[in-house]
Amino acid sequence: MTATTRRPTSRDRERTRQAIIAATENLLQERGTRFSLADVAAVAEVSKSGLLYHFPSREALFVAVVDHAIARFRSEVMEHTDISENRAGKLLRGYVRALCGGSEDAIQTFAPSTHWAGVEEIPEVAELLRADAEWWRAAFLKDGLPAARTHTVRFAAEGLAAAIAFDVSYVTQEELVTTRAALLELAEP
Repeated sequence: MTATTRRPTSRDRERTRQAIIAATENLLQERGTRFSLADVAAVAEVSKSGLLYHFPSREALFVAVVDHAIARFRSEVMEHTDISENRAGKLLRGYVRALCGGSEDAIQTFAPSTHWAGVEEIPEVAELLRADAEWWRAAFLKDGLPAARTHTVRFAAEGLAAAIAFDVSYVTQEELVTTRAALLELAEP
């Protein structure tokens, strides 16, 4: 293979890493934590030694999956945040848009689930979750709306997302549209 036809190994490594993370997320949704690293390797279509090259332990893999989920959720919210809105509450409105029907990935973040039970007990995962919660608190504090209103809108949007994720028949389309509009109105200065 010549230098011009050789694929960058770092890109291959990153693809493999992402395939392993995606396989783990799928297995978590299907089986909870009841799967082995060999199961992950099979779903990701990599060797177990290849998986262990990227993630030397099950805990390291769970840390990477949680870190990826946190980054993906933030990205989804930012994609729904209109940067041209130059007034207080811009981030909160993006949060509402993402969680109230704008993003399936964001909605699934708040899906009621026992699949992840025990993962949050891994010290590195607990630290990631704590840091993420602090990041959101700080970001919403800088967003410029009163804290009580921000908390009310934020937690209502999270609850609506959980209801949608749990059972789409639980919240009608009309209820979703009117609730989203009300939350967006509350997120205005």
